Amino acid sequence: MMNVSSNPALETQARKADHLRICLDEDVQCHETTNGFEHYRFIHCCLPEIDRQDIDLTTSFLGKTLGAPLLISSMTGGTEQARLINFRLAEVAQCYGLAMGVGSQRVAVEQPEVADTFAVRTIAPNIPLFANLGAVQLNYRYGLDECLKVVDLLEADALILHLNPLQECVQTNGDTNFRGLLEKIEMLCHKLPVPIIAKEVGNGISARMAQRLIDVGISAIDVAGAGGTSWAKVESERAKDAQQRRLGKTFADWGLPTAECITSIHKIAPQVPLIASGGLRNGLEVAKAIALGADLAGLAFPFLQAANESVEALHLLTQILIAEITTVLFCTGNETLAALRHSQALQPKS
Repeated sequence: MMNVSSNPALETQARKADHLRICLDEDVQCHETTNGFEHYRFIHCCLPEIDRQDIDLTTSFLGKTLGAPLLISSMTGGTEQARLINFRLAEVAQCYGLAMGVGSQRVAVEQPEVADTFAVRTIAPNIPLFANLGAVQLNYRYGLDECLKVVDLLEADALILHLNPLQECVQTNGDTNFRGLLEKIEMLCHKLPVPIIAKEVGNGISARMAQRLIDVGISAIDVAGAGGTSWAKVESERAKDAQQRRLGKTFADWGLPTAECITSIHKIAPQVPLIASGGLRNGLEVAKAIALGADLAGLAFPFLQAANESVEALHLLTQILIAEITTVLFCTGNETLAALRHSQALQPKS
């Protein structure tokens, strides 16, 4: 039997399996840092003067039409359990017209035999699908060819380059050479035939860093702020040595709250498509994110839990989220998401 630790491809696959198990079975949520949406409240409208049946949640993102402003955020791939989850997620995304991202496809590049665990386009032919690679891999022998490969595999509408310096730093022997990445990202923005989305993994993107990413050609920003799953905690749970375990616990609540990221980036770059993710758990928080300037709201953990249970659980979750968003629009007197954004119905709590 081949030793997993001596085979980088098998090691990547084992890590993906660990991540999935830990996210489902262990408490790896932030506890001290929140997503920040609790600091805002909507002004209730007691006489909306609209018919709830006329409320329209359709929107567009990077030129694609969606039935609701929801993104099933990047989660998993590379294992049999991940295949089942991805296929269930894709089925529901297609049904409701949601966007969907997949987990890092590095494992599919290293092990082509697991590539089909990501291949959901036949199940979801009409939705925006986002491929995914770690930006740091551009310093570890990855380049345009690998990016094209994962985009083609998924028949993706965009490529997510995820930024995860804390996670890599916590991992023993993580990929921590982030030097010169902006220049390489700029090259990809000019040469890749699909838009590139910059995404954190749960620690947030500041306005300053967003501006630098936009300047090199990034088409959209997914802030993936703090307040939800802590990948430092996840790495601590799978630690094989004391340092990784300690680092993960020390930095468990590190990062910028999601709401803070959205407001600061929208202020400096209101024209740039913006995804709010990081600790969103219900449609009320989705609506708050939209009102603060986001174009889409990404949820991972709630969809992961439901997908692990059944397709029926996923349908129920999606229906509830849509009902919650619709209720916000109705009770603020807005028929569309655009109206909500311009309504000033969301106010900071005093």
